[in-house]
Amino acid sequence: MSENIVLMLASIGVLSLFCQWLAWRLKMPAILFLLAGGIAAGPLLNWLEPQALFGDLLFPLVSLAVAVILFEGSLTLDYAEIKGHGKMVRNLVPVGSIVTCAVGTLAAHWALDISWEVALLFGAISVVTGPTVIAPLLRTVKPAAKLANILRWEGIIIDPVGALLAVLVFEGIVSWGQGNVFGHSLYIFAKTIAIGTILGAAAGWLTGIALRKHLIPQYLHNAGTLTFMLGVYALSNEMAHESGLLTVTVMGIWMANMKHVPIESILEFKESLSVLLISALFIILAARVEFAAIAELGWGLVVVLAVLLLVARPVSIFLSAIGTTLNWREKLFLSWVAPRGIVAAAVSALFAFQLQDIGYESAGVLVPLVFMVIITTVTLQSLTARPVARLLGVAEPADYGFLILGANSAARQLGQALQKVDVPVVLTDTNWENVRQARMDNLHVYFGNPVSEHASTHLDLTGIGNLLVISPYKQLNSLATYHFLDWFGNGSVYSLSEGDQDQKARHQTAEKIQQTRGLFGDMSYAKLASMVSKGYSVKTTQLSDAFTYEDFQKQYDHQAILLFVIDTRERIHAVTAEKNLKPEKGWVLVSLVPPQKLKERKEKDVSPEKPTGENTAQANT
Repeated sequence: MSENIVLMLASIGVLSLFCQWLAWRLKMPAILFLLAGGIAAGPLLNWLEPQALFGDLLFPLVSLAVAVILFEGSLTLDYAEIKGHGKMVRNLVPVGSIVTCAVGTLAAHWALDISWEVALLFGAISVVTGPTVIAPLLRTVKPAAKLANILRWEGIIIDPVGALLAVLVFEGIVSWGQGNVFGHSLYIFAKTIAIGTILGAAAGWLTGIALRKHLIPQYLHNAGTLTFMLGVYALSNEMAHESGLLTVTVMGIWMANMKHVPIESILEFKESLSVLLISALFIILAARVEFAAIAELGWGLVVVLAVLLLVARPVSIFLSAIGTTLNWREKLFLSWVAPRGIVAAAVSALFAFQLQDIGYESAGVLVPLVFMVIITTVTLQSLTARPVARLLGVAEPADYGFLILGANSAARQLGQALQKVDVPVVLTDTNWENVRQARMDNLHVYFGNPVSEHASTHLDLTGIGNLLVISPYKQLNSLATYHFLDWFGNGSVYSLSEGDQDQKARHQTAEKIQQTRGLFGDMSYAKLASMVSKGYSVKTTQLSDAFTYEDFQKQYDHQAILLFVIDTRERIHAVTAEKNLKPEKGWVLVSLVPPQKLKERKEKDVSPEKPTGENTAQANT
């Protein structure tokens, strides 16, 4: 018997990993494959029976997993980021939450004939979209940058806010059910809110102080924070029934808004946790879904789905857009995209268990209803959002921009030169000083590891379809090359030479990475950095009949190094060892020029006898 249990647990882990891998390969939200895998393993094949496998431990495990999800989501709720992302996002979070909750409540109550309490809880749960489903969808759809930012930040912010709303509604329902009179129910609700808020704030402050003052060693930051959070969750539930979810949400929000608290590593810790814990959780929850329960919803399910998609979301968008500069096409696109995600699935399962225990029989419809909302919105919108964006004319043009791995001096000069010729650029680096300098140069930048889970949510790649590896970090260079070869494809990832092609096989990098080498004519990072430190600078030059490529070469005594060329069709080409480019009239050259020749050019500019074709308006970076 014990061997069967071990085999079953290991199989759940393998299945969850396969679903994550499949989602990565197909560039779709992982939750879609996790739910499909759970349904296949459960009701379809009858291979996985969670209740029989876990017994009395099922509810505690789900409860702890939901606490982890809510805590991680609340760690992303930075008030400063809310203020910095436009009027539409600030409007959409409160207005969209209220409208979606109200419309979803009315639709569920009237179409499915369920109690007002359960309908209200469904309305609150249906508010949550979440970055785990929005980010993969945006990478596939590639809408205009403004719309992508609105959807991305709505997902990040609404994740903990919507979960908090659902928790508050649930606490109100539970406290009301425990009281025989209005006053007693109100007292229990107030007690739950007070304990959750005070204990959560205190726990967040203590944890933040411990991390900020290095009272916990670095290697215990992730494990210590997670363990302490789970302990506070359990303590809160002991003090007030089911107040733990509110406590951990407040704890995460408090830590996210404390100054100088290193929470980045804690957020990255979610990468392993999502595979080992959260992924398995959704397979287990999906395995409990019964087709009979879905069939019992009948046409009422169709009505609820139609109302959420065609009424609640459009009304939320058009009300929130009052006073903004969005046009009707942009509003229609935003009205169509609102997939539900992980928090909705986890919270609905947990609350359904609880409500059924205290006598709300209609709570049984909550899980199949929410799961059908998730499956419908993720599938339908993943398949149709790209055609809708093109039809409305809000799709981003070709992804000709560059993600530059490295924000060092050479990368910054190159980024500025590309920006001046209207090529989208994003720099990423793990060195804070480099990132700070890039921000001072008005460059778009991401601070962190570009292949991390955090980057998959927060790194905005709208308009970006190429990678330039200009970094001294060899291990990160290889990881990023592998990662973005799958995202951008062959021919869109370029890296500097690292001088290992002549080494023995055991010291060489993989052939797949070797094929990306040769950027700027087999130049190494060491050579590039050395040239920049000696005064070489990146310039842009316009060729013409009066100033040909031969004239350009002579002007710099053949010492200038060609980096990029932009042809007359405004297509940009990276110069590599394999490409034999011959610049023509009308092309724009982006090149690295020596400091001495720059001085000589300035001296020649004093005399009008020999004009040049150097584009001085675009030259200084």
